Amino acid sequence: MQLNILNKGDAVVAELDGELDEHTASQVREALDKRISAGGFRNFVFDFSRLSFMDSTGIGMLLGRYKILKRSGAGIYISSPRPQVDKILSLAGIYSIIQKINL
Repeated sequence: MQLNILNKGDAVVAELDGELDEHTASQVREALDKRISAGGFRNFVFDFSRLSFMDSTGIGMLLGRYKILKRSGAGIYISSPRPQVDKILSLAGIYSIIQKINL
């Protein structure tokens, strides 16, 4: 798993590349929490265009970050998920709380 966190105007974009599963979720969570706690953004985008796999641990990690970001008042978005990840997110009901966008 590779994670790139970029500042783009008033947004933070977290680009995830690889597999988000029980082996990588804690490392991603720590990096995201560190950036979220630094603040200085209005919107947070999870760019899943290069994420090839996500399991329930990845969904849990995403939901945890959603709760933190929601309390801070930030806009939260998922960008460009691949079809297999998009299906997992849909089945888990994630799109009922986090909007999907295309960057």
